[in-house]
Amino acid sequence: MRTLLRATPLLVFFSVTARSQEPVTRKQAVESAIARSARAAVARADTLVGSAQLVTARQWENPSLAATYSKAVPHFHEIIDLPLDLTGVRSARIRSAEATRLASQYRFHFERAAAALDADTTYTRALASAEHLRLARRNAKDADSLRRMSIVRRDAGDASELDVLLASVNAGQAANQAATDSLTYVSNLFDLQMAMGLDTSRVAVTPVDSLTLPPATDADTAPTRALPIIAAEQALTAADLSVRAQRRGVFTPLSIQAGIEHGDDSEPGILPTFGFSIPLPILNRNRGPIAQAEAERERARADLVLARLETKTAIGRAIRSRNLALDKIRRDRLLVESATRIAGMSLTAYREGAQGLPAVLEAQRNAREILSQYVDDLAEAWIASAILRLYNVTPYSR
Repeated sequence: MRTLLRATPLLVFFSVTARSQEPVTRKQAVESAIARSARAAVARADTLVGSAQLVTARQWENPSLAATYSKAVPHFHEIIDLPLDLTGVRSARIRSAEATRLASQYRFHFERAAAALDADTTYTRALASAEHLRLARRNAKDADSLRRMSIVRRDAGDASELDVLLASVNAGQAANQAATDSLTYVSNLFDLQMAMGLDTSRVAVTPVDSLTLPPATDADTAPTRALPIIAAEQALTAADLSVRAQRRGVFTPLSIQAGIEHGDDSEPGILPTFGFSIPLPILNRNRGPIAQAEAERERARADLVLARLETKTAIGRAIRSRNLALDKIRRDRLLVESATRIAGMSLTAYREGAQGLPAVLEAQRNAREILSQYVDDLAEAWIASAILRLYNVTPYSR
């Protein structure tokens, strides 16, 4: 009884504070997460970096002007040096930057979908905890009614003191469970607000959708090319082209030179001069940048293998979880109906003195556990379906 009295104010507190919360649907939660998610903002910054790298790769090297004086005639020399891309370094660099930009776009799209998944699954958990809380409050109310009924029957001489003690213990446990479920619900609301990018200093939202069967989806099979795999493939392509560019850079920069000379009294006027510049890879053969590019290519290749393995594992696990949850839901419906009827019949029999209190408590416990499992299976089906949608999003086009 004391436990029940201590827990009741907590339930009243959450009932009062819930009135000031803003109703939020699943769609609104997902849209807020996409717009305010930190991980989507980081991925968006990566796309800006990729675009900037492409702009840098497309730039031409600026020509240089050299103005010199020599004591020998002609005294003055003005020469323009114009770098040329005869080895294909610039084209390889551009193609590498384009692949990097595409990889960043694919990652950005996937991170947006991952932010939506985070909000979707958090919303589902909040709905499940709300259902658990409703069930716990109803159980606490029924347990207290059963306690009062046992007291009445004891006073009438139809029940023993042991029945009253058992009913009181059961009522206290039910009240404690309701208080625990209240705290779990509030914690899930804070998680939902964090996923939506909202302030978590107070409870500000409450989910209003119903926890029903997830909508039918055609995402029950693994996609041919999921976004993480496509992004990893583009990153590997960019790394391979970067290696090619670094290897071609051994003989860069090639350049042609054109200029004028003047200041020779024996040959008045402006004298043209032409030439070309070829680097001599004697002291430096670009080994450091080549080794670094090759190491990054190996890392990109390993990332691709890891992305394929993780994606395949995640999709397979989600398909199995969803199918198993749906099978359990079909069985749970029959069990819930049967267990609820048994609990009602047991309570009626106890009220009429045809059955003992332990049998009533056992029937109510079974009904409570089956209902709780039904809620958990519904949540599992929703979460697995959301994961499958994550890996079946449409990639960005070029």
